[in-house]
Amino acid sequence: MVSHNRLFAAALCVAALAAAAPAFAGPVKIVAAENFYGDIASQVGGANVAVTSILTNPDQDPHLFEASVETAKALANARIVIANGVDYDPWIETLLKANKAPGRREIIVGQLVGRHAGDNPHLWYDPAYAEAAAKALSVALVALDPAHAADYAKGEAAFVASLKPFEDKIADLKARFAGTPVTASEPVFGYQAGLIGLDVHNEKFALAVMNNAEPTSSQVAGFESDLKNHRVKVMLFNAQASEPAVQRLVALAKANAIPVVGVSETEPPGVAYQDWMLSQLDALDKALSGKTD
Repeated sequence: MVSHNRLFAAALCVAALAAAAPAFAGPVKIVAAENFYGDIASQVGGANVAVTSILTNPDQDPHLFEASVETAKALANARIVIANGVDYDPWIETLLKANKAPGRREIIVGQLVGRHAGDNPHLWYDPAYAEAAAKALSVALVALDPAHAADYAKGEAAFVASLKPFEDKIADLKARFAGTPVTASEPVFGYQAGLIGLDVHNEKFALAVMNNAEPTSSQVAGFESDLKNHRVKVMLFNAQASEPAVQRLVALAKANAIPVVGVSETEPPGVAYQDWMLSQLDALDKALSGKTD
């Protein structure tokens, strides 16, 4: 949970710095709440943008992030801000509301794609939502920097085209594995699981873990029973979370020869968004196919 005192201090810093911000010049400054949106912004904007991503550490639990004065400083001069929304990164929306900078473009992906509080917040796992974010970024960039409109159109088109292998892999997995029972410790992979048509068990357990709540004893027992009785073919888990209850289930899955696939909420360093998504789908393919090293 975000500290209210720290968030208030950061909000004051946003207002003070923005008031002193110089006129727009040079590359368009973009701040992304999460590094996968920052990556998409860099791919669309190319050399004409300067992107700062706030959440970049794959070992950090995004749900426990606390905004700081450094975060406020990054936001102060931003011409475009892109965030996830759907209660995933409320800290950045609070900071933006504290200072309505004239001319700043704010892209909240959840609002863009019609998702609301209570929906699965892991929107970037749906390639259609990533494409929507890229298109919105292109529109915002053209509005702020029309001299490079052709560059932004090319960047957007290249990004959209680059999603095809990702989309094709989902279609391939759907053709081979739709209806396959799996389980997950959190709904991180939920949108892709839905696109593939997987039968995901223990969703109430997953929601409890995502919301930092304690799963009920019956939810834990149900999860354990699925693993011990081989009612699921694969266990998906959030590789960035380290709850003891989840780690016990990972160990139980391995003990019962249920393949375990880790997925993450933060893009790994040095890996493009598309390659990150494909690598996880490849790992799932291997697990569902029963392949071992």
